[in-house]
Amino acid sequence: MPSGVPNKDKARIRQLYAEGKVGRDELLESEAGSYHTAGTCTFYGTANSNQMLMEVMGLHMPGSAFVPPNTPLRDALTAAAASRAARITALGDEYLPLARVIDEAAIVNGIVGLLATGGSTNHTLHLVAIARCAGITITWDDFSDLSSSVPLLTRIYPNGSADVNRFQVAGGMAFLIRELLDGGFLHGATTTVVGPGLDAYTTEPWLDSGQLAWRAAPASSGDLDVLRPVTEPFSSHGGLRLLTGNLGRAVIKTSAVKHEHHVVEAQALVFNDQEEVIAAFKAGKLARDFVAVVRFQGPRANGMPELHQLTPSLASLQSKGFHVALVTDGRMSGASGSVPAAIHVTPECLNGGPLGKVRDGDVIRLDCHAGVLEAKVAEHIWRQRELPGLDHAHNEYGCGRELFASLRRAAGDAEAGALSLM
Repeated sequence: MPSGVPNKDKARIRQLYAEGKVGRDELLESEAGSYHTAGTCTFYGTANSNQMLMEVMGLHMPGSAFVPPNTPLRDALTAAAASRAARITALGDEYLPLARVIDEAAIVNGIVGLLATGGSTNHTLHLVAIARCAGITITWDDFSDLSSSVPLLTRIYPNGSADVNRFQVAGGMAFLIRELLDGGFLHGATTTVVGPGLDAYTTEPWLDSGQLAWRAAPASSGDLDVLRPVTEPFSSHGGLRLLTGNLGRAVIKTSAVKHEHHVVEAQALVFNDQEEVIAAFKAGKLARDFVAVVRFQGPRANGMPELHQLTPSLASLQSKGFHVALVTDGRMSGASGSVPAAIHVTPECLNGGPLGKVRDGDVIRLDCHAGVLEAKVAEHIWRQRELPGLDHAHNEYGCGRELFASLRRAAGDAEAGALSLM
C-alpha cells in the first residue's frame, strides 16, 4: 500500500501505549494511519517477505511484488498474470506444473532471498513446509549455513527505517536479483512461470505508452541506505542463526538487533502466554535484567500464535538499559525487531521439550555469536526435573478452535514446518 505513518513512528506509539503514556485514541489514530488503504503493510514482515519469495523462486510475474494496487501498472500486471496463468495450466498450450518450478534450486534461491533481505522468521517454517511438500528436506542448519555466506543487501523496517516503497524506488527486486545473480548467490538456470532462467527477473515492469513492458534494472541503487550492491553490503552475513543447547534448537534473527544485545545472560522469568508477560510489565515487575521464557506456544499447544504483542514491552525495557531477551517455542515475524528473540524452540514444551524444565531464577545464556541457547543448571538437577503440565482448555473451544483440534494434535515440530507430513 502507499506509505502512511512512518513505521518508526508507529513503533514509537505502540511502545508509548505499552508504557501507559498515550491512550487508545492515539494508538488507533496511528494504526489507522499506518494501515489506511488496500495492499500489504509497508514494513518488511511476513506478507512482504512472501512477495519477495514468489519472485526469487520464479512464481510471480517479474517485478510485480511491490507495485501498489489500484494503479495502472498493477492492473496491467494483473491482466498479464491472468493471461500467463491461462497458458501454463493444464488447459493451456504451455503446460507447466508447479512441481517443475519448485525444485531444490528454487528452494535454495528462496532461502538466499530471505537472508539477503532480512526477511520474516516465519519462513523458517513456511519454506521448510513448502520444500517437504515437494519432497525436499531442508533444516535450520541449511538456513544458518547459508546465512554465514549470503550478504545482507537491504535495510527495510524493522531492520532499518525505510519501508518497502523506498526499497522499490531504490531498485527493488530487479536490482536485488541481478546483484545476487552476478555475485553467484542464486541458481540462475531455474524454471519460472515466464520461462527458463531468472534473467527475466532482473528487469522491472513499466508502462510504455500505456502498454506493459520490461526494462533493465537500474545500474546502481537509488538509495544506499536501503539497497546495496553485493560489493558493498550492509553485512557480510544474512543475520539468521541456529541456536542449540540443552533447551533444544531455535532460530534467531539478528539483522535488527544491535551488536551489544547479541549476547544476553540473565535469570529466567517463566510465563505460559504473552498476556502474562504484558500483565507483569504493566504491574512494574519487569524492571530488571531477565530472559522471558514463554512456553506452550508451539504448533501442538495452541497453533503457534503470533507473539509480536510482546515487542513494545520488551523494547521499552531494553531502551531503559535492561538486558532482556525472549526464548519461546512460539513464533514471531519479521516485525520482531530489536529485542533478541530465540524462537520456534524445538521440541516444543507440549511435546516434551526441555524448555519446559526452566524455572524462575535459572540463568539462561543466549549467545548469537557462538550459537548457544542453554540453561546454566547443574546436569544432575536438570535430569531430575519433571516436565510441567498445563490446562489448555481455553485453547480448545470457541472461535472455531474445535475445528482445528485434530490438526494441532497431528502437527509436527517447528523445524519440520509444523507439518503432519514427516
